[in-house]
Amino acid sequence: MKLKINPLFVLLLLIPAFVGCSSKPQPAAKYIFLFIGDGMGAPQVGVTESYLSYLEGKQGGEKLTFSAFPVYGVADSYSADAIITDSSAAGTAIASGTKTCNGMVGVAEDGETYVNSFAVNLKQDYGYKVGILSSVPVNHATPASFYGHDRSRGNYYAITTQIPESGFDFFGGSGFIEYSGPHGDDDSEVFLEENGYTVVFGQQEFEKEYEPGKKIVMISNPVEEHRGNTPNYAKQTDTLVTLARMMENCLEVLGDREPFFVMCEGGEIDWECHGHNTMGMVNSIINMDEAIKVAYEFYLKHPKQTLIVVTADHETGGVTLGNQGHFPKWKRIAAGEDDGNNGIGWTTHGHTGNPVPVFAVGRNSGKFTGHYDNTDISRKLLGLE
Repeated sequence: MKLKINPLFVLLLLIPAFVGCSSKPQPAAKYIFLFIGDGMGAPQVGVTESYLSYLEGKQGGEKLTFSAFPVYGVADSYSADAIITDSSAAGTAIASGTKTCNGMVGVAEDGETYVNSFAVNLKQDYGYKVGILSSVPVNHATPASFYGHDRSRGNYYAITTQIPESGFDFFGGSGFIEYSGPHGDDDSEVFLEENGYTVVFGQQEFEKEYEPGKKIVMISNPVEEHRGNTPNYAKQTDTLVTLARMMENCLEVLGDREPFFVMCEGGEIDWECHGHNTMGMVNSIINMDEAIKVAYEFYLKHPKQTLIVVTADHETGGVTLGNQGHFPKWKRIAAGEDDGNNGIGWTTHGHTGNPVPVFAVGRNSGKFTGHYDNTDISRKLLGLE
């Protein structure tokens, strides 16, 4: 007797195979936060926690929010042309998964080929909303790596003009470098307003101007006469909107009905390390940690759908906890006596080539254990690894 096979049955068997072949990788989580501490190596984290322990009358043991995350990894940071990277090359590597040369942003090492950040992929291919914020100018190297393309990170106004092309929903920072273009161009505020964004300066303007559906560029400096300036965040905490508050505003814009990605940079950490300013560095890391707390509170409400990753682009200053046999003298350091004889050591005023830490919590956070390259971070977030 011949066995008769129903063609429909065969088709039903084959459908899963076809679906499996055509399905694309899925992002690591519905809600993704990526924090980048500019210049924040593992030693900077250790020094900050030593200060927090001092405040509690302890030798050690106090943790930052992110250092208590259950997953820890290490990422290499070298660029395409140097063992020691700069922020634009490292930002491009993290954002796009492509190594480039120091000084370039959002382009391959040939200086011509554009490379998109995974934030662009998330928006265009998966419908994610996107927020990009920093404690330093919105057109600085690290935030620019997520939306801009230029063979020179120093072409700040040109990078600003690429913000509307991204279509991202929220940008935040302390101002604009090159507020106006070098050839009599419109100032940044006018250009962005003419191209679909509402630019707000300070919290009051945000609360006055924001309406659902508006795309926002928020500048933390609320003072009218300083609209064209780029203040040092760490020096003006009494007047500037904090990074944590800016994160709250970003989440208000993005909402939680649709998937989103947020990149948040603690940019002034690097500036303080270049200057060997110990307390400035510590306070800058604490400022970023406050923003991480906002994200962590969101994670606690959506633990199965949220991923938080905290890393750095590179280490700056070669800081050490202890110097020439001397322990940190926190009472003196906190009082401003940062004279190089206080038990905190520095080896350079520039960057170092040390690998950087990666901390993670939430959905698929286990992907971030181990030792890998900074170009792997984007692939892990996109679900390619």
